[in-house]
Amino acid sequence: MRPHEKLQTWIDSVDLVLNIHKAADRFPKEEKFGLTSQIRRAAVSIPANTAEGVARYSSKEFAHFVSIVQGSASEVETELIIAYRRRLLKRDSLLKAPCGP
Repeated sequence: MRPHEKLQTWIDSVDLVLNIHKAADRFPKEEKFGLTSQIRRAAVSIPANTAEGVARYSSKEFAHFVSIVQGSASEVETELIIAYRRRLLKRDSLLKAPCGP
């Protein structure tokens, strides 16, 4: 098992990605290249950059990737708010149990 796979942050963010993909599957087709694509990319960035940061050799490099993760998390939050306000998502639809294995 790689070091990032032991981090609860990484585990939870992978679950979030799976839940976002499942929710975005229900977005209108005209959002395929808009909100659907954007929210999926931003969500995937969270566990991906967590893993990359953990794999780096210095604290400075790790901190850089943590800041990218924070930015991606803020982006996802904003996109979820937009999806909610457009009534594409229910308020707590992503707070369900993880859809991982």
